[in-house]
Amino acid sequence: MLSGQVIYEEEHDRLEDICDRLVEDALAKAIFIVDKDGQLITGTGETEGIDTTSLASLVAGSTAATGGIADMLGEERFPVHFHEGEETNIHVSVIRDSMILVVIFDERSSLGLVRLRVKRAYKEMEDVMDSLDEKRESDDNEGPDLFGDISDDDIDDLVNDTFG
Repeated sequence: MLSGQVIYEEEHDRLEDICDRLVEDALAKAIFIVDKDGQLITGTGETEGIDTTSLASLVAGSTAATGGIADMLGEERFPVHFHEGEETNIHVSVIRDSMILVVIFDERSSLGLVRLRVKRAYKEMEDVMDSLDEKRESDDNEGPDLFGDISDDDIDDLVNDTFG
């Protein structure tokens, strides 16, 4: 799910491919994409030992709080933030107000390299978002197919089996 919306398999696979390349190009330990509601969309790299559910939730909360700070200071938003630790660093980028890109890196990389590689990947991620927007718009115009190939007879059989 992406902010309460469906993310299609094709776009999910494209995001995974972008992240796989980015983890190599940026010399990152791990990369995650999280939606603004704190749901993990994808993750790659050295993810063992990381509670990805908690990470996704905390990153979304931190990004929301940073947005509140931006608003308080008269900024529209702070789309990029960076956290530096003794051994591990985190670069966070907001993509179109609905996705959050999290790059975790250590001494093998540098903030400059991460920023450069993220900037390149950002355009590709926006293209994926465009594709998602087009599919959602098409689905909205056609209306949801809630029951797929279920016929009226199938529904009658189900009701009769359940209540009859």
